[in-house]
Amino acid sequence: QEHLVESGGGLVQAGGSLRLSCVVSGPTFSTYSMGWFRQGPGKEREFVAAINWSGDSTYYGDSVKGRFTISRDDSQNTVHLQMNGLKPEDTAVYYCALSAGTRARVTTGLYSYWGQGTQVTVSA
Repeated sequence: QEHLVESGGGLVQAGGSLRLSCVVSGPTFSTYSMGWFRQGPGKEREFVAAINWSGDSTYYGDSVKGRFTISRDDSQNTVHLQMNGLKPEDTAVYYCALSAGTRARVTTGLYSYWGQGTQVTVSA
């Protein structure tokens, strides 16, 4: 079983920055891609960012493109989400997720394991 542990969420003023991290432990796959999703109250889970195994291909949701950056440190089994220029509409629970294989994925159904989620709140 994969175990994903997130950290870095919190309260920040609009225009500020946060850096989320997710550590993967007990991996059963030698190669896997990673992604970030978010979900606000009463909303569907929304794709935020994804990165392939080698780290040379990334994808972003339209709402965060140009402001958020996903990266990974495979030697430490860690993925990061750098969030800059935060807006109140970014307020949500953020989840990291793992997908077996090498390709980056952009849909929730293609991910097998999920973190517990971390709250990000952006005040005006």
